[in-house]
Amino acid sequence: MMDSSREALKPDERGLGDAPAKSQGKLALALGVIAIALSLVLGFVYLISVRRLEREVTRLSQQTEGFSRLVERAQEQSQMLAQQASQAAANAQAAAQQRDLAKQAQSNSEVQAQLARQQAAAEQQKAGQATQQAEEYRQAREAELAQLQQALGQIAETRRTAMGLVMTLDSKSIRFDFDKANVKPEYRDILNRIAGILMTLKGYTIAVYGYTDDIGTQTYNLQLSRRRAEAVRDFLVQTGISPTIMSTKGFGKSDPRIPGNSEQARAANRRVEIAIVDSKILTNGLLVVPK
Repeated sequence: MMDSSREALKPDERGLGDAPAKSQGKLALALGVIAIALSLVLGFVYLISVRRLEREVTRLSQQTEGFSRLVERAQEQSQMLAQQASQAAANAQAAAQQRDLAKQAQSNSEVQAQLARQQAAAEQQKAGQATQQAEEYRQAREAELAQLQQALGQIAETRRTAMGLVMTLDSKSIRFDFDKANVKPEYRDILNRIAGILMTLKGYTIAVYGYTDDIGTQTYNLQLSRRRAEAVRDFLVQTGISPTIMSTKGFGKSDPRIPGNSEQARAANRRVEIAIVDSKILTNGLLVVPK
């Protein structure tokens, strides 16, 4: 009876023993759900935090890039300013060099101007001395020519010219026969007197010019007049006058002394003229024919 009672009580005992297990299972399930929910919440929060962090990182990256660009601009500006400063320094140095060169040039110009003034003063002094010497020379030559004209004028007609003196040996002093160029013996004394005066000259050149009358061709008369001038020149050379200071030229029947075809006019035109010219009045080494 007792065993039957025990067996009858077993089903209830099993029911009471399963209740705590079910409660524990529910608790575990609830805890699992809570854990999952918590994990989801934490995951969501983490995800939000990550996204927020990413956005912050992106913002910081953008700021960094902005700062980098600012830094690059600052570097470029700094480099540009450095180049400008270097260029300004170079310009300042060039300006200083130009200023120094300008000062040196001004100093050189002042020195050159001073030298130019000194040279001008020296040249002016030389010019004054040359003018004075030329005037003294002119006065001495004038006095000498005056004495020479007076001496030669006692022998034959002698006139002054711009270059010196011209002595005319026409029919009144030396007569040339028609178509002749020789000097007659009776006229040698006159040429000796002339030579005696001319030998005392210094610094003068003597030119002998021959002329003819109007009879004959110009070509023939040019040759005849030249022979007359050479005859007088040769006689003067024989007296001792240096041939290096003498020259001759024939003018033929040009420039007659007395116009006309009378015998008196023709005799006067058959003549020789002796020009006494200061050597300093020569033009390119050639005598200018006096008129």
